[in-house]
Amino acid sequence: MNRRRRDVHLHVMVTADELAQIRERMDEAGIQNAGAYMRKMALNGYILHIDLAPVRELVSLQRRCSNNLNQVAIHANTYGVYPDEIAGLQRDYGELWGRVSAVLEQLAAIVEK
Repeated sequence: MNRRRRDVHLHVMVTADELAQIRERMDEAGIQNAGAYMRKMALNGYILHIDLAPVRELVSLQRRCSNNLNQVAIHANTYGVYPDEIAGLQRDYGELWGRVSAVLEQLAAIVEK
């Protein structure tokens, strides 16, 4: 019994130059699976590749800020709060919101195109 979701084989012949162009476009799109690339292009005609590095950096900053906040909360409940700790948190959150604003501006520019 065949349990494959895609059970129809499609075979396409290309020249060496066409294959090189296809591989180049796959690299540009960040796709390594040729079958997935061909299906996407055949069905939709385009592939949108979004670089999420800035978002990953924001997530990392958010984790650090959350960790710092938890540490300050534990310290505040145990010993009280020091002004230096509050200033550090304010600085970290200021940096985080500055980067969030920059990423949102970049996304807005993409949507306007």
